[in-house]
Amino acid sequence: MTLKTVGVLGGMGPAATVDFMDKLLKATHAPTEQDNLRLLVDCNPHVPDRNHLAPDGPQPGPVLADMARGLERSGADFVVMACNTAHAYEGDIRAALGVPFVSLIAETAATLKTRHPAVKRVGLLAASGCLDARLYQDAFARNGVESLTLDAAGLHRFMTVLYEIKRGNVSDATRAEMRALADLLIAAGAEVVIAACTEVPLVLAQPDIAKPLLDTTAVLVERTLAYARDGEALPG
Repeated sequence: MTLKTVGVLGGMGPAATVDFMDKLLKATHAPTEQDNLRLLVDCNPHVPDRNHLAPDGPQPGPVLADMARGLERSGADFVVMACNTAHAYEGDIRAALGVPFVSLIAETAATLKTRHPAVKRVGLLAASGCLDARLYQDAFARNGVESLTLDAAGLHRFMTVLYEIKRGNVSDATRAEMRALADLLIAAGAEVVIAACTEVPLVLAQPDIAKPLLDTTAVLVERTLAYARDGEALPG
């Protein structure tokens, strides 16, 4: 078995990157230490905040592109990114790479179609930058799926709790608030809730809500293993 080396664009935020790595390690079920994947991880919390950008200020795209080039130079066979909102800069990343970039957005849309082919409406627990870029709305629409989002008040609540999680607050109160936000989407008609921000799975799990939860971090883990260990052809 030939294992591919995985480059990971991370640090957005650091805890979400650690969650991805932890889930990947556990999902590998490696019989020996040497059967695990080699990961080249750039955990860079200094990428400009994707949700609060000044038009004339530092932009994430060039930083992410430089990180991606570094991972390729270090030997990555392909690159993944443990952040949903930063996929707004996917074009910058792809332009910098000579190896494949695996899109979390595309993989999540494909996974939803495979696992829940009859679903017509999903609820997005996503940051403002992700929603503004229409990353998931457009990806799901191509498969005939409508995306439900929180109203302005709900999004304000989500962003508040998101930054609490980034500060390390994963208290019972934080978990309760994320459950309440998911319940708002379910009440609005969501048949599946998408954890469309990699901080969400740090405080929300399937037992917490009444409808299926699609954890995008878990999707990235599954697809990383498929490409790096199981021989599935990488996307072009």
